[in-house]
Amino acid sequence: MSVSVIIPTFQRPDGIRRALDSVLAQTRLPDEVVIVDNDPEASARAVIDTYQAAPPCPVRYIHEPRPGVSNARNAGFAAAKGRFIAFLDDDETADPVWLNALLATASDLDATVIFGPLRGAALDADGVRGDLALRLYSRTGPDQDEKLEKPYGCGNSLIDRSAFTLPEAPFDPRMNVSGGEDDVFFLMLAGQGARFAWSVQASGVEWVDPKRTTWGYLAARSFAFGQGATQTARHAGQPVRIAFWMAVGLGQAVVYTPLAALAALVAPSKAATLLDKGIQGVGKLFWIKAFEPRFYGQTVAAPS
Repeated sequence: MSVSVIIPTFQRPDGIRRALDSVLAQTRLPDEVVIVDNDPEASARAVIDTYQAAPPCPVRYIHEPRPGVSNARNAGFAAAKGRFIAFLDDDETADPVWLNALLATASDLDATVIFGPLRGAALDADGVRGDLALRLYSRTGPDQDEKLEKPYGCGNSLIDRSAFTLPEAPFDPRMNVSGGEDDVFFLMLAGQGARFAWSVQASGVEWVDPKRTTWGYLAARSFAFGQGATQTARHAGQPVRIAFWMAVGLGQAVVYTPLAALAALVAPSKAATLLDKGIQGVGKLFWIKAFEPRFYGQTVAAPS
């Protein structure tokens, strides 16, 4: 039951400190924590050095100077020694029983990939924008541990890598700047018979800074979520699925966008959900690389 927790980080010194502190406070400590610094300037090294004196479990620092979210995750996978790989992002913190709950669910449900809930926090937004931010930065699921038909995202997940045959670089480098690399990764695992499950007690918090709650950034994030379904079909070489998701996207854009505008006037509490579905629909239609938002592996001002 050896476990490696991998935390990729890019120019978030406060975030990586907060995430690492939460892992080192677990009721079940991991066998190691692997920090992957994806900043070419190695800016996280000084932060991690402060943990090297007497950590409660080994904390390893890996520098991956080639920017990109896939590069960072691949470097972590290559360095990690544990049978189980738990992913936590550098803008997330884990509740104290997080790791113990993930492992318990893996055992109880005979699952090979497990996901837990996330709560969006520190949202510098209100009204429809605040509702949209909460929707985009939170992850909800079943109210009890149970098997899943489809996966969630990589942050706050546990993978039993002994159950799979993985390539040397399991995360697709074509997704380095846009994200969605986890969608393609979990599709690969599904093809190998992955057994997905939800662990309701394995919860965490996603800490969102004001740069990521502007209208432009939220719209770009929603658009990218929409692109993910069509792009995953593209990378899997499934032209029929591409056509299917584009048709779904057209329907979403046509139906939900005007409904969102109406709801903003008469039912604001429903506007964020409708707006998110409408924007995701546009993303499913305009899924080619030329339209990809660039979120990872570079210092980028938030869209305005």
